[in-house]
Amino acid sequence: MIFFLDTGIVEEIRMASEWGIVDGVTTNPSLIAKTGRTQKDVIKEITSIIDGPISAEVISMDLKGMLREAEELSTIHPNVVIKLPLTEPGIAACKILSRQGIKTNVTLCFSPVQALLAAKAQATYVSPFIGRLDDVSQDGVGLIREMRTIFDNYGFETQILAASIRHPMHVRDAALAGADVGTMPFSVLKALYKHPLTDKGLAQFLEDFNRSKK
Repeated sequence: MIFFLDTGIVEEIRMASEWGIVDGVTTNPSLIAKTGRTQKDVIKEITSIIDGPISAEVISMDLKGMLREAEELSTIHPNVVIKLPLTEPGIAACKILSRQGIKTNVTLCFSPVQALLAAKAQATYVSPFIGRLDDVSQDGVGLIREMRTIFDNYGFETQILAASIRHPMHVRDAALAGADVGTMPFSVLKALYKHPLTDKGLAQFLEDFNRSKK
């Protein structure tokens, strides 16, 4: 499974990049707004840290505006992936950009037929929001399983990018369901390292080592 970090905080990205397990970054207008900086400045700095796909989202709701923003964002760096909403204009923009060789990430996917639309538009990634589905008592990971079956049935190359990941169990379940990518907050990425038996084992090893030196 490919790991993306879902953040706009450059300090988190720098730290996570040192671990050698982060393959890319996803951002959105809300994450960028928290930084108090422009999207262009944040994305440009991120591309200097992570050599991988960096999703930058358009904010226009119409096709012409989306394409205009996509053109501007794609000039920042070759690794920039244009993030588009799963709407009629968003899918139309996805198809046009895909034909131009521009990578896309269709976001806010909540059903398998929405995912099918993104795949038919040749999206590079489609992002099911599993945590938000869980919030309304729907099966977020179940959506990934359905998407995996549909994509495999028809040989779609669009990658399933599990988003709205809230905890390590989401990461595990998304991986088991066949997601190609998981994007997660820094706090969840850190939590993947944690297990009480690991801490207990290390403490015992250190205790035994120190005792053997006496």
